[in-house]
Amino acid sequence: MSKTTDDVQSGGDPTDLEAASSQLSTAPQEDRSPNLPKLGVIGWVRWFWRQLTSMRVALILLFLLSLGAIPGSLIPQQGTDPTKVDTFRKAHDTLASVYDKIGFFHVYSSVWFSAIYLLLFISLIGCIVPRTWQFVGQLRGRPPGAPKRLTRLPAYATWRTEADPEQVRTAALAMMKKRRYRAHVAGSAVAAEKGYLREVGNLAFHIALIVMLVSFAWGQLFKFEGGKLVTEGDGFANTLTQYDDFKSGNLFDSDHDLSPFSFTLDKFTATYERTGPEKGTPRTFRANVSYTEGSGDKRKQAKIESNKPLDIDGTKIFLNGHGYAVPVTVRDGKGKVVSQQAVPMLPIDSNISSQGAIKVMDGYRDAKGKKEQLGFAAWFVPTFAGAGKGTMLSQFPGLDFPVLALNATHGDLGVDAGLPQNVYQLDTSHMKAFKDSKGKALKQRLLPGETMKLPNGAGSITFDKDIKEWVTFQISHQPGDTWALGGAIAAIFGLAGSLFIQRRRVWVRAVEGPDGVTVVELAGLGRSESAKLPEELGSLVEQLHSEVPSAPESTETTEPSESPTAVPAAEGAEK
Repeated sequence: MSKTTDDVQSGGDPTDLEAASSQLSTAPQEDRSPNLPKLGVIGWVRWFWRQLTSMRVALILLFLLSLGAIPGSLIPQQGTDPTKVDTFRKAHDTLASVYDKIGFFHVYSSVWFSAIYLLLFISLIGCIVPRTWQFVGQLRGRPPGAPKRLTRLPAYATWRTEADPEQVRTAALAMMKKRRYRAHVAGSAVAAEKGYLREVGNLAFHIALIVMLVSFAWGQLFKFEGGKLVTEGDGFANTLTQYDDFKSGNLFDSDHDLSPFSFTLDKFTATYERTGPEKGTPRTFRANVSYTEGSGDKRKQAKIESNKPLDIDGTKIFLNGHGYAVPVTVRDGKGKVVSQQAVPMLPIDSNISSQGAIKVMDGYRDAKGKKEQLGFAAWFVPTFAGAGKGTMLSQFPGLDFPVLALNATHGDLGVDAGLPQNVYQLDTSHMKAFKDSKGKALKQRLLPGETMKLPNGAGSITFDKDIKEWVTFQISHQPGDTWALGGAIAAIFGLAGSLFIQRRRVWVRAVEGPDGVTVVELAGLGRSESAKLPEELGSLVEQLHSEVPSAPESTETTEPSESPTAVPAAEGAEK
């Protein structure tokens, strides 16, 4: 209730007098709000640093990094497959221009993805360093002394014993240390703590994340990967010009980072299921190679199989695919050999029905001595069904009944224009088909050893018997793979430790009661929610009670009372 003016004049509380004056006065009120200092530049930097190193921001950045990786997985990337990027640009002109502006065709090297990556990296470091020093301080220190009222703790037990307090504390200290508690005597109680590996696991998890981030970044910057098709008997040297396709990280230096080695494909072996519903299923793929490391002349033998690559100085050689290379010999109108090669054929089904192109670009002259180029569209089946029994589709992937079908053309292959061509296809825009005696395009099926003669003495092409196999090798070097794997394993173990290991403290107090009998109290406190704390405390009570049993309830009986158990704090207080 407010005071009247008479009450104020008659003398009262000075604060009431000031309040009444302020209510009656019409003068402007003085601003009495607290005068807080401005943050300034350093203050804002500290505030930003605290926000960046908080767990909430770290989780947000990790979520944004996961979101940022989605377009990198769904949209073709320029550094991985530029052909698909070009195809996407042609099919989606407007959308492609938008993707170009926001960097969706090169997500992992874009500014925004790099910014998220670096901020997450800094956030984790800023979070780990102070927590590590804090944890080191805890390890150097001792568990805190017992609270004044142990009955308020979640798990509590008590009993009386005829043993003196010092004897109880000695037995409790030995028990705690035997159970791998960090324990010491603090006043009238033994203070013990266990579960430090929980924080070790937490720190290990965060450090492992940093190792993984660094490993992925290192691998992306210094990696290289290339493909090479090698026919049996041919070889490969690890130089940039030898690769059929090649891609690398932004900081990769082909002059210094390519390991010097070479290898030769001696033989390729493939076996298939011959009978049953799984007929034609591959059973064995094995490439026998001989290789040299560095500039040494000593050749080593090795076998490369599926999922069993050859590792040479950190560079892995994987078996990626295989097919057949048909050996052909082409002669001109005078019978001179102008081309003798094993032409790789491209498989088009699981039974290795294959197609390809045989090109004779130089050295050929027709019967009149005119220079021309020859092109043969080719189809090859390792197991032919037989004439009149189907098209040129193989019935089995093994070389049971090989047949080569050819269409012959002559003219200009277009290779002199300098434009890249598919080695498995012919550009027939400037080519003419050879005609047979009936005026139709010259076509013929050949068995190994047979020859197709070109009309008007223009030459011939022979399907030689020594059919070879080719293998595509994927040659890659990922410098951060081992560290990334180690980081992933450490992160799993660290996360498991931080989730399943419980940090807890236990106190054992022993004091002499008013009647001269020692009162023993045990209490436990978990640093995190744990339903096993009362159970663990009960086990400690049972062990300690066996060493310092309860005092007799009266002088008439010498039998000890029932062994105490850990109970919730409220029950323990009532007891």
